[in-house]
Amino acid sequence: MSHRKGGKERELPERRCIVTGEVRLKEDLLRFVIGPDNSVFPDLDERLPGRGLWLCPSRDVVNTACAKNAFARAARQKVVIDPALADRIEAMLSQKCVDLLSLARRAGQAVAGFEKVRAQIDEGAELVLAARDGAADGKARIAAKAADIPVFSVLDAAEIAAAFGRDHAVHAAVAPGGLAQRLSRSLQRLEGFRAA
Repeated sequence: MSHRKGGKERELPERRCIVTGEVRLKEDLLRFVIGPDNSVFPDLDERLPGRGLWLCPSRDVVNTACAKNAFARAARQKVVIDPALADRIEAMLSQKCVDLLSLARRAGQAVAGFEKVRAQIDEGAELVLAARDGAADGKARIAAKAADIPVFSVLDAAEIAAAFGRDHAVHAAVAPGGLAQRLSRSLQRLEGFRAA
């Protein structure tokens, strides 16, 4: 797939999911590597050495890969798989989202609280968070206000609050920028591991 940037067209890297066979942009998949001890390790930041094995970011796909020995086939070697691999990935993705949201807060690019989020939407927001365990009417009001802005309801109120150093936070908004894009990608991946 090609992408235009700065007047030049460049190819965006694609990879094939070892379970579904789907070819997607690399950024839409999860990378795994086989460690020195033959264990399967999720490489969320795509920086670990070794040949990458790619999966669609979904609990079902990860569980299928484990059950059908897809990692061993793709790596052409015996591998050791953590029986709770999908849960481990969910925890890693959740922590990554909280860390990125916290970075955005410290950079002055994220706000929490219903009124502050409404104001940020008016000023311009890349994405909005509504706690998945928050009240339905509050989520509906924020979603209506956000209109064309993506609203993610994948983190719990405690996770959003942790990013802001609070006891409780149900809504957050992140201003446009690199941190918001990285957070959006991580939230989209986490959605595949958490039921709406």
